[in-house]
Amino acid sequence: MGWSAHVLAVRRLQASYDAIPAGSPVRLAKRTSNLFRARARTTAPGLDVSGLTGVISLDVAADGSATADVQGMCTYEDLVDATLPRGWIPLVVPQLRSITLGGAVTGLGIESTSFRNGLPHESVLEMDVLTGDGQVVRTTPGEDLFDAFPNSYGSLGYATRLRIRLERAPEHVDLRHLRFDDLDALAKTVAVIVEQGEHDGVRVDGLDGVVFEPGEAYLTLATWRDEPAATTPSDYTGMQPYFRSLQQRETDTLTMYDYLWRWDTDWFWCSGAFGLHDPRVRRLWPRRWRRSDVYSRIIGLENRFHVAARIDRVRGKPDRERVIQDIEVPVERTAEFVRWFDDHVGMRPVWLCPLRATRSWPSYPLEPGATYVNVGFWGTVAIEPGAADGDKNRAVEACVTALGGHKSLYSDAYYDRETFDRLYGVDNLRRVALQTDPDTRLTGLYEKAVNRR
Repeated sequence: MGWSAHVLAVRRLQASYDAIPAGSPVRLAKRTSNLFRARARTTAPGLDVSGLTGVISLDVAADGSATADVQGMCTYEDLVDATLPRGWIPLVVPQLRSITLGGAVTGLGIESTSFRNGLPHESVLEMDVLTGDGQVVRTTPGEDLFDAFPNSYGSLGYATRLRIRLERAPEHVDLRHLRFDDLDALAKTVAVIVEQGEHDGVRVDGLDGVVFEPGEAYLTLATWRDEPAATTPSDYTGMQPYFRSLQQRETDTLTMYDYLWRWDTDWFWCSGAFGLHDPRVRRLWPRRWRRSDVYSRIIGLENRFHVAARIDRVRGKPDRERVIQDIEVPVERTAEFVRWFDDHVGMRPVWLCPLRATRSWPSYPLEPGATYVNVGFWGTVAIEPGAADGDKNRAVEACVTALGGHKSLYSDAYYDRETFDRLYGVDNLRRVALQTDPDTRLTGLYEKAVNRR
């Protein structure tokens, strides 16, 4: 889109920030969101980010490396559409099309390349941030604002531009689905693959997995293929959901494009809540609507109007608690957590995604160089007699903390302030905010994540 258009868009953003009355919440005015926690209503105008949704430039250096300057509200779908035809992809491409680059950095993101490339913010070389004092500040790794920004969720400002590293991407990806009946064996295999970068002598470029139940789990090993595909690539945007293929095939081939969005078509497996695992319903559901952002909008309407919840009450069904979370635990505690989760929450299946942080980040302090496994679970469970809404989530938080892990904050959080401040480096956030937001115009991280402001 070029730099001139970007400069004009930033000016509009700053003007919209200046128009927000003092004391009113500062929020983005955008149509979609990947947050899954309710927020208090506000009548204040939102930040005009309408011109900050594109790729500014893509540059290939003489040494063969490549970078892209990308606006903060650019979705990964649009980012990939700009880079992949030129043979490049971001080092980490989160699994849902509508996640924005700025959102993945300020709110964390993950995908199957995270075991070798870390989290999305670790491939950022510099960024421009609209801070609480209304200024756009350029910041680089090692500076206070840059280092505190990941997992700050807008409490330190909003990224308007990010320069990120890219990696070469071929047209096809070969998959191997390894079944495990023993979760401990699965965890040990993850640790070895992360350490060696291969399995049975074959390079592993992407690594994730699914636990359907404690006695049936799969790791999917992805290998970028430079040569033409030996077979016709599979297509899981049609009648067959991708997640079922893990149980049905030992090997597979996808185009790189379809691999990047393999989870988006069915929102992992959450499309089942809309009947899309039934072929009769799926056939009637337009293909263009089989997307995570469409499902998210439907969930947003339900959260607002509670139609399904009211119908359940009329039918005498118990109220349900949302348990929509991504957590990280050390790889050696993964089997322990998954077994605990199956016993105490009982939601199946769950997603596994190994990762390694290259360095320490104060707002989400994972041990550098240590292998963690992200466990993702997204759904609802019945509130049992005598229990209260939030009890299951509180139990998850306590278990994850006891196992030396961390929990992402895009969904409901229930921590007390002391525990939250300790886990998420809030003292450091406050110190940085004193420099960039002296009038405290931006909402704090605890207030956002726990108090839902």
